[in-house]
Amino acid sequence: MTEEKKGTESHDPAYPEKFLQFMRTGWSDTELPVTLRAEAPNHAKRRAALSAAFPGETLVIPSGHEMVRANDTDFPYRPGSDFVYLTGEHDPESVLVLRPNGSGHDAVLYVRPRSPRDTDEFFKDRRYGELWIGRRHTLREKSAELGVETAHLDTLPDVLNDLAPGRTRVLRGLDPHVDGLVRPTNPERDRELAWTISEMKLVKDEWEIAQLQDAIDATVRGFEDVARIIPADRPVSERLIDGVFGLRARHDGNTVGYSSIVGAGRNATVLHWIRNDGRTTPGELLLLDMGVENRNLYTADVTRTLPVSGTFTPLQRQVYDIVHASQQAGMDFIKPGVKFADVHTTCMRVLAEGLHDLGILPVSVEEAMSKESTIYRRWTLHGFGHMLGIDVHDCAHARHEAYKDGALDEGYVLTVEPGLYFQPEDELVPAELRGVGIRIEDDVLVTKTGAVNLSAGLPRTSTEVETWLATQREAGPRLPG
Repeated sequence: MTEEKKGTESHDPAYPEKFLQFMRTGWSDTELPVTLRAEAPNHAKRRAALSAAFPGETLVIPSGHEMVRANDTDFPYRPGSDFVYLTGEHDPESVLVLRPNGSGHDAVLYVRPRSPRDTDEFFKDRRYGELWIGRRHTLREKSAELGVETAHLDTLPDVLNDLAPGRTRVLRGLDPHVDGLVRPTNPERDRELAWTISEMKLVKDEWEIAQLQDAIDATVRGFEDVARIIPADRPVSERLIDGVFGLRARHDGNTVGYSSIVGAGRNATVLHWIRNDGRTTPGELLLLDMGVENRNLYTADVTRTLPVSGTFTPLQRQVYDIVHASQQAGMDFIKPGVKFADVHTTCMRVLAEGLHDLGILPVSVEEAMSKESTIYRRWTLHGFGHMLGIDVHDCAHARHEAYKDGALDEGYVLTVEPGLYFQPEDELVPAELRGVGIRIEDDVLVTKTGAVNLSAGLPRTSTEVETWLATQREAGPRLPG
């Protein structure tokens, strides 16, 4: 194989020399009119906080690579969340390195700058050439926009090869190239870097809260779009609903924050139903768990359960009201200093009491709630909620004592999402309940005085849901504008 054939595909063109010579001439050079992003000081503060946590140590935080979807096509790229949290950078392969300078750290962002005109990359390389993928920033432009020193990605290997393992920590698992370049470090030290960043993310600053509200507001519009195209009297496919919400997410944000769950009828009892290949049925319920990821990669996470016909049956309403009461109890309980685990217990007790009232719970509420039993969870397998932010399950690497076994604090954003699910094959429940799944989920901010529901733009009570659904249907379909 000749050198020019390496890394090419059968459909790549063969360029004659005259064409190559022609393409190398006649190009003007312009700079992008970039300015410092408004959120750049927030990222600088986060880097400073991370620096203070690890004095005298080098920290390496990669963004990650594009991932192959099929042959020479990639999945849409989404940068590593911790990397974005510290830099605001969205380009693939980038790496943040914090090196100690005696009083703190020097932050350098290693990126791949725009295609140079002194090579043929700009028109030949379909992965990096700007005639193929668009104009990237120069190093100067990137630095001016993000407020951090930049360097060419090609210089990174020499930097990483020079690091002392005992004084280096790497956020591993995101970039195999970086993992291979840095000499093996202590896994526990690397895990400490991961949980430190996760715990920094627990408290959201004002800019982050605004990003979350932006994503949630777009999500509300997406739910409205969906409600307007669900007929009350005939089936439609779950994928139609998925696609309508996806249109809103792509138009108003970056994309969806996670694979949308569109569960019609019995599919609502599958907690992570993302196949979305079923159809709605008038008289049954439709569970929608969907969220827009905004353009700064903060995501909403909202669930509503709708009666397809427009009105809940008496039994559907009874179960729905139990779930709503559970959610309301959890939201009323939330305030700074409250244990995360105690919010869970508060929500679960209401569900257990509701199951008892339905005549389903085979033991007393107290016995069902005991740590030795928890049999009520047969009908509600998941917890009450999770942290939310730049990840749908934010702060995932935080220590248990800071998160699941810890206390809530002002500035935390979390979901409250109790649910009840009666599997179609469950012989311990009445036949009329089998295949019924109901979840209600909202995104709440912890303030000094308690919980503020950021997704209050959508109705929650059974009566409000019926009224809202009728209003949306009367308004009719709309395109994002």
